[in-house]
Amino acid sequence: MKRVIKLDRAGALISASLLLIVSTASVGQSQTKNAKRVAEATKEAQQAADVFTEIMNVPERAIPQKLLDNARAIAVFPGVIKAGFIVGGRAGEGVISRRVKGGWSAPAFFNLAGGSVGLQIGASKTDFVLLFMNNDALAGLLKDKFEIGGEGSAAAGPVGRSTSATTDALLRAQIISYSRSKGLFAGLELKGTVISPDNDVNLATYGMKAGEVLSPTRRWVINKMPAGVRIFPKTLARYSPVR
Repeated sequence: MKRVIKLDRAGALISASLLLIVSTASVGQSQTKNAKRVAEATKEAQQAADVFTEIMNVPERAIPQKLLDNARAIAVFPGVIKAGFIVGGRAGEGVISRRVKGGWSAPAFFNLAGGSVGLQIGASKTDFVLLFMNNDALAGLLKDKFEIGGEGSAAAGPVGRSTSATTDALLRAQIISYSRSKGLFAGLELKGTVISPDNDVNLATYGMKAGEVLSPTRRWVINKMPAGVRIFPKTLARYSPVR
């Protein structure tokens, strides 16, 4: 009888040990995934800041200041890949910050995807910049996905020292869109492009989803943001300061 009890205890001890090993391994894997996602967030924020800086440092081809200063949120998707044969598509990752009291919010992380049909061969990389001009456009970002040309209409934006009449008309648009490919930066009409939150990265970086990061009730201070992502709101503030 005593031998049976000892065997039962030994079996229970082995089971508990195995459970502890599995749990520890799971925690370790989760921490590794989160660390990779935080590193990815830092890289995306830096790339987006670099793209925006390069565009704005050429005044005669940059986004007009009046449009920039009236934007409620700004998105940058660097290096979006467009590829295909006959049926093509585009896919990329980027960041979006909204204007808040005192500057710009921490960047929320999003994916951009869209399809197109036509005679296409090869692949190319394009940088996209989107200005969200009103509350309706911002509300779309807080959903699970937002389709440009569906829920939100987009207009091709002017560059450089455009006429004030053109700029004034565009202030009534929901979204103003731009693209840069092979060094050329110009307005672009986007249709059928879907923007959806990358909440794996948002949760790893902030412990919250994109809708919470961009919530109008959330108050952001630059030194309260994760150090690796501050570069993007700081860059936006350099070219469109606090109003």
